[in-house]
Amino acid sequence: QVQLVESGGGLVQAGGSLRLSCTASGRTFSTYAVGWFRQAPGKEREFVGCVNSGGEITYYADSVKGRFTISRDNAKKTAYLQMASVKPEDTAVYYCAAGRMVLAAPMGYDYWGQGTQVTVSS
Repeated sequence: QVQLVESGGGLVQAGGSLRLSCTASGRTFSTYAVGWFRQAPGKEREFVGCVNSGGEITYYADSVKGRFTISRDNAKKTAYLQMASVKPEDTAVYYCAAGRMVLAAPMGYDYWGQGTQVTVSS
């Protein structure tokens, strides 16, 4: 069992940066891949990126590639989403999720956090 809590969301100006954290409880965090997703009002949940259990492999959606970076610190049971050069269209609730494989599909993840709001002003 893994519980996930996101933090670090807030209001940021376009072009700025923000770092989200996803902190886990439970002893098996290091065996799970972590995915980041986002959901804007009236839209479906969207894949942002993911990292494998060891932190060596990352994948990103085209919409964030080159601007967002995912990392993790298994000793701290925390994964990060570093957001840079943010745009108003990045505004959404951001979720982290844990699963056994690096996948872009939400259904592939077993555990989810409650989400954190990110609002980008123009």
